[in-house]
Amino acid sequence: QVQLVESGGGLVQPGGSLRLSCAASRSAFRFNAMGWYRQAPGKERELVAAITSGGTTNYADSVKDRFTISRDNAKKTVYLQMNSLNPEDTAVYYCRRGTEGGYLEVWGQGTLVTISS
Repeated sequence: QVQLVESGGGLVQPGGSLRLSCAASRSAFRFNAMGWYRQAPGKERELVAAITSGGTTNYADSVKDRFTISRDNAKKTVYLQMNSLNPEDTAVYYCRRGTEGGYLEVWGQGTLVTISS
């Protein structure tokens, strides 16, 4: 069973930046679609950004032009670069392996991002 381990969360001031990382434990990573989701207190989990195995990306409208998803298949890691952060970005961010190619969905444990002055 593949495991996903997120890191990089923390407390940052409005306008700041963070980079989240999600490391996968299995070599099939390069065949997997990957995504970042977030869940703010009292809200449903939502898609933030996703990247296919071929590198095609898509973003939630609320983060376009501020966030960038990327992947390094050699390191079996997907990243989320987050710039111009604002308090509305405060949430637990989760990494997800998608079902492209028939793989089972897998979620990471989440990493907390707090935007506050």
